[in-house]
Amino acid sequence: MDGSHLVIAANRGPVSYTRDDSGALVTKRGGGGLVASLAPLVEGTGATWVGAAMGEADRAATAGGVVETSGLRYRCLDIDAATYRMGYDVIANSALWFVHHHLFDLPRRPAIDRHWHDAWDGFRAYNQMFGQAVADEAPEGALVLVQDYHLSLLAAELAAQRPDLRLVHFHHTPFAEPAWLSVLPDEWVRQLLGGLASFHACGFHSARWERSFLACCQEVLGVTPRTFVSGLPAAVDDLAQVAASDACAREGRLIDEVVGDRKLIVRVDRMELSKNIVRGFLAYEELLARREDLRGQVVFLAYCYPSRETLPEYVEYRADVETTAQQVNDRWGTREWSPVVLNTDDNFARSVTALTRYDALLVNPVRDGMNLVAKEGAALNRNDGVVVLSRQAGAWDELSEASIGVNPFDVTETADALDRALAMPAEERRRMSAAARSAATARSLRDWLDDQLAAVGETL
Repeated sequence: MDGSHLVIAANRGPVSYTRDDSGALVTKRGGGGLVASLAPLVEGTGATWVGAAMGEADRAATAGGVVETSGLRYRCLDIDAATYRMGYDVIANSALWFVHHHLFDLPRRPAIDRHWHDAWDGFRAYNQMFGQAVADEAPEGALVLVQDYHLSLLAAELAAQRPDLRLVHFHHTPFAEPAWLSVLPDEWVRQLLGGLASFHACGFHSARWERSFLACCQEVLGVTPRTFVSGLPAAVDDLAQVAASDACAREGRLIDEVVGDRKLIVRVDRMELSKNIVRGFLAYEELLARREDLRGQVVFLAYCYPSRETLPEYVEYRADVETTAQQVNDRWGTREWSPVVLNTDDNFARSVTALTRYDALLVNPVRDGMNLVAKEGAALNRNDGVVVLSRQAGAWDELSEASIGVNPFDVTETADALDRALAMPAEERRRMSAAARSAATARSLRDWLDDQLAAVGETL
């Protein structure tokens, strides 16, 4: 397939723009894991990428229409602030994210009032704007790869205008079980599932999320759309280069000053409700309570950077995370030892360095489409570290034979898993770490892209 006949639609673009001190526009790679994974695979192919402007500099840089960047054509949409907020913040991040991750506190939330129904109209408008841009930019017979739940309605918007296009959707979150999806208004559910069923194929990181989607479609629509499963790999080569950098060497020396010769537990997460950070700290506290010999002998480095702080639930959760970490330190800490070292600034080099050094990596999400941290840690670690992994992460499908599984709600089981990881005999640690590395690096990012193309019989 000619790359010029490939179109990618995603909320974030492959590049973003800022202004330097003189006011001149500066280009850098777009933020987020999706862009980091997908953009390098299609740069130089002549593909078209449709994304949304993230700020004033994006709008200024792309005001003239399509721009050429890194061998890509980039169409940046200037979506008005009200529509973007309603579609992206209220529906995508406050409704669909919560439903797919099973996060709502159902006795209290959601209360779907007129504001939410108006926001659904904004979500449809957001998808319509993307659909129109794709219709305008896509060559005849193009293949359109649509990324993530924000754009679930896009195929339905394009069906009448561009029946020549082949449309593939990839869901980077879990998919809600039917009972959870029914929390949303019936008409929303019909539109959501009908939109996804309009794609020629829908992809998921895990067969579990695929099964949930198909169960919802069968129950609501009475149809079985075409689906496929393709787990997203970590960008191992890029991460290895970062790990070998001077910046990581500096961060390693700083970590050594904090940890010394103690055992090291690490977690690296957005401070996101689904990541289950608080229960991780509670499990560590339970471990310290039962194992007096570990007190003063282990440090938990938690790199948890803030996320979605415009949403009140996330502000509250950050307070819970910080309070719980402080409670562990107040109960068990000494002048010479802080059991938990919580950092909330986003320092990529420091996070990568910590992944190379852990004895135990705690990845215990309530529910996660994939969770690349588990794979990144397994690939990068040089200390025969052991991954403690939630069975509700998509990554569990690939790492189940090479990690210690936990029920993310079971604090005691998680404490037991951390205990086992820290006490594991050296030879068993080596075997498990090597198996995790092998599983985490078995597939490449190109394999993941090829799976999306193959879903409609194409190659690039």
